Amino acid sequence: MNRLQHFGESHFSRSRDVPARPSHTAGRMRECTRSNMAFPAIPLSALIALTLLTASVQSNFVYEDEDPFQPVTSDEVVSVGGTVTLTCRVAESDNSSLQWSNTAQQTLYFGEKRALRDNRIQLHKSTPTELSITIQDVQLSDDGDYTCSIFTMPVRTARATVTVLGVPGKPVISGFEDSVPEGGSVTLTCSSTGSKPPAELHWYKGAEKLGARPNVVESNPNEPTYTVTSVLTLPVTRDDNNVMMACAVYHPSITNGDKRTEQPLSVLFSPSVTIKPESDLPREGEKFHLQCVGYGNPEPTNYIWEKKDGVLPPQVKADNALLRFESLNKSDNGVYLCKATNDIGSGEGSYTLLVQEAAGNDADPTAMSTSSGVDHAVIGGVVAVIVFIMLCLLIVLGRYLIRHKGTYLTHEAKGSDDAPDADTAIINAEGGHSGAEDKKEYYI
Repeated sequence: MNRLQHFGESHFSRSRDVPARPSHTAGRMRECTRSNMAFPAIPLSALIALTLLTASVQSNFVYEDEDPFQPVTSDEVVSVGGTVTLTCRVAESDNSSLQWSNTAQQTLYFGEKRALRDNRIQLHKSTPTELSITIQDVQLSDDGDYTCSIFTMPVRTARATVTVLGVPGKPVISGFEDSVPEGGSVTLTCSSTGSKPPAELHWYKGAEKLGARPNVVESNPNEPTYTVTSVLTLPVTRDDNNVMMACAVYHPSITNGDKRTEQPLSVLFSPSVTIKPESDLPREGEKFHLQCVGYGNPEPTNYIWEKKDGVLPPQVKADNALLRFESLNKSDNGVYLCKATNDIGSGEGSYTLLVQEAAGNDADPTAMSTSSGVDHAVIGGVVAVIVFIMLCLLIVLGRYLIRHKGTYLTHEAKGSDDAPDADTAIINAEGGHSGAEDKKEYYI
């Protein structure tokens, strides 16, 4: 205000002191020149951008919750190679057009009209209150903020953030190049690249999930993705040979479980030996063989047969892992040893041979003579003999009782046989009893 006041006073004082010029045009031009010097000129494009920004801020501040013309959008998450749909809606429409712009503020669609030549971007739906577009085969470069605008007075805008997930590659395991001796340890390294955000790696031994290992995350040059690495050190035994080791990748972009790589462990160990007989009941005179089975890594290549506390019989032949008996004999009984050897060491197994007697010629060839069958036959014979003896005793006892009863009755009637009549017989019988009683008393 002081400068303007000074400018006015100087102007009026000069007009009084200096005669008037023929024309006022030059004075007015000088005034405009002085005004331009006091207030520098602003480019028109900057004024338009400032106006749009002011209108946008004013719109978001005043109408965000209650303005029916304020656009509404939502953030989206999509994996690389997928399809994302961007939807912009307003509650009411005054026939103003909706517009979608990309992260570089390039117009994608203005209403139903395509503005950017990108065949991946297609119109999904267009109405006075909604504008939806789809982006197919999404790439990492599509990540960012997209803007929906409606050209009312003032212009109203809304943003939708598209987060593009980088899909991690299948994990790669290293460290299986060489086999590991039993009792040692193996160091395995698993890595996966291309994830965004960084993926997580987990180790499995068979079906068992091992404890968490720290993941090393490194950013990939010239890309917004990461490479993740995990190192596992594991002591091994012979039981770990051929066990599947797995490294699995967990990431939001993997919807069906995890993505994993499996590889078997190779553990070197000396053989463990078992001997398998041809049959469980070797019989005298029959052919027979024993098989030596060695389990080791690498596989055993050499087998040695021995007989404990003696030498192999002449008729027995050792054929690598087989010990053949041409005709079994009682003299073949004993403990047989087999030693299997590989590049790591050797192992030994034993088998006790007991030759059974040959079955008789009259025996039923289909019947099997076992100790349990003999026992049952003996028990049945004993029971039969006992029953037979008891029956004989019962018969003898019965006959004795019958004979003893008849003798008693005969002595009781003794003395009545010689009587001429019945009365005399009764008297003689009574006399006999009397005599018996007298005799009994006499003895007493």
